[in-house]
Amino acid sequence: VQLQASGGGLVQTGGSLRISCVASGRTSSNYDIGWFRQAQGKEREFVAALAWGDGSEYYADSVKGRFTIARDNARNTMYLQMNSLRPEDTAVYYCAADRVPPRYSASYYSPYPDEYEYWGQGTQVTVSS
Repeated sequence: VQLQASGGGLVQTGGSLRISCVASGRTSSNYDIGWFRQAQGKEREFVAALAWGDGSEYYADSVKGRFTIARDNARNTMYLQMNSLRPEDTAVYYCAADRVPPRYSASYYSPYPDEYEYWGQGTQVTVSS
């Protein structure tokens, strides 16, 4: 599976941005999708995930209520809609996919980057104050 992220940019505090990630290759398997971010000098952190089995959505506390994760299976594309952006949201955002064994719970997801097999190249999001 290859992932290609796009849509980052510069936005003012309080603004909105939608970033996308297109998947190619063997996309028919069971994959959770996730978004992570890495600010300069900091470790990569979990932002949001979508469980393949039942579509459950999971968010980091810092973005809950402001960000929305979604996927369009027909277009093999995942999205992260980001509203009410803050300067602390500034980071490189990465999309990721985690192949989940069928025996796992339908609502299974992981917030840990090490458990994701496939990664996009990252897209920069900068929020100006």
